[in-house]
Amino acid sequence: MSLSKDRRIIRTQSSLKEALIQLLMEEADFKKLSIKTVAAKANVNRVTFYSHYNDLDGLLNAIFDDYLDSLLKHFRDSYQSLGKFSSTDERLHLPIFEFIYANQFVFTLIIKGELIPGSQNRFCENLVKLTHREIKLNDELPIEVPALSYFSTYGSLGFFIYWMENNFDQKPKVMAKKLTYLHSKLFEEAEVF
Repeated sequence: MSLSKDRRIIRTQSSLKEALIQLLMEEADFKKLSIKTVAAKANVNRVTFYSHYNDLDGLLNAIFDDYLDSLLKHFRDSYQSLGKFSSTDERLHLPIFEFIYANQFVFTLIIKGELIPGSQNRFCENLVKLTHREIKLNDELPIEVPALSYFSTYGSLGFFIYWMENNFDQKPKVMAKKLTYLHSKLFEEAEVF
């Protein structure tokens, strides 16, 4: 595949993703949206849409995947430089809150889980996989690390839902400080693999 064709594909997919997000931000009902409407907003035809996605659910899933991948990259980049860190170090949690705060609309869709069933689980499972593979606890615990990762991550989901339900009224730094307090009660020290 040529470089110009690759760029065209990326540009078209990007246009479709942006079109769907814009329509949803304009309060369009996802269930009532048509492929024709999204394609027109993206300045492409329906045939072009179908050459990239099977349906609007596939397009929305691709959007969610992009944002979740970006969140994980942002999170990973933030703690890689820390080496060892304590659960009382809010620098571990702050990047997640900053990224979600900067992308509130899409993360509200993901975290609510109403448009794509299971999107809440995808959010959590991505964080669990990342922390399980790349962060090691130094404490001796009477519980397995994967179990602790699930407990911590799914508990954090409730914290993100609380923040979202309150219209992101508290700044990321405040929320990171609160989550850090809760995590500090679970374990003391961790390090990056």
